[in-house]
Amino acid sequence: MHPRSRSYRLSILASGEPVLTVPPKGRIKDATAFLDKQKHWLNVRLARRPKAIKFCEGAQIPLRGIEHQLVGTEKLRGQVVVSEDNAVLQLLVPGGEAHMARRLKDWLKRQALIDLKRASTVHANRLGVKANTISIRSQSTRWGSCSSAGKLSYNWRLILAPPHVLDYVAAHEVAHLCEMNHSPAFWAKVEQTLPDMERGRTWLKNHGTHLMGYGEDAY
Repeated sequence: MHPRSRSYRLSILASGEPVLTVPPKGRIKDATAFLDKQKHWLNVRLARRPKAIKFCEGAQIPLRGIEHQLVGTEKLRGQVVVSEDNAVLQLLVPGGEAHMARRLKDWLKRQALIDLKRASTVHANRLGVKANTISIRSQSTRWGSCSSAGKLSYNWRLILAPPHVLDYVAAHEVAHLCEMNHSPAFWAKVEQTLPDMERGRTWLKNHGTHLMGYGEDAY
C-alpha cells in the first residue's frame, strides 16, 4: 500500500519482481480483480525481462563487445586489469569472490564514463552544442537520457556493447540538446552527426534486453 497512490498500479522492478501498488483505501477484492485483468500484460513483460548474469569467477562478459573471462586475484587492492592467457582474454579482478561483483561494476562504470564523455564531446562539437554534465547510472530500462538543463545520463552497461552501439546512444542523447523530442527534426540531427546510426540502433533492438541482465546481482 502506498499513501500517495490514487489507483492500482502494476510494475516490474529491475530485479524482475512484479510489484502491485495499492491506494490507501484499496480493498483486497479490488486488487485481485485488477491483477486478474493485468495477467496478460504481466506475462508478456515477465517473458521479456532480462536474465540476470552474475559477475562471478569464470563468467564470460563482453567488454566493448569482446568476450572476457572473469578471474579473481589474490590481491586485496588494485585495479581491474585486462589480460590474456592462452589466447583467452581475461579481466583480472582483485579482492576475492566476495568483492568481485562490486569492484568489477565500479571499474566498468569508470570505463563507460571515459568512453561516453569522449563520444558525447565528438557529437556535441559536430552539432554545435555543449552538455553541462555527463554521468553514469544504473537504469533498468533506459540507455540514456537528456534533461532540459543539458545534463546527459547514460547506462553503464553500454561499455559491454560494441563501440558503435555506445556511439549511437551518445549521438542520440546529444541530439536531444537540439531537439527535446523524437520528431523528424530530431532524427535528422542524429543522422547528421552519425550517418550510420541505424547500425547501433538495430543492435540495441536485437540485443539490448540481454545486455540489461549483466550485473543485476552486483549490488
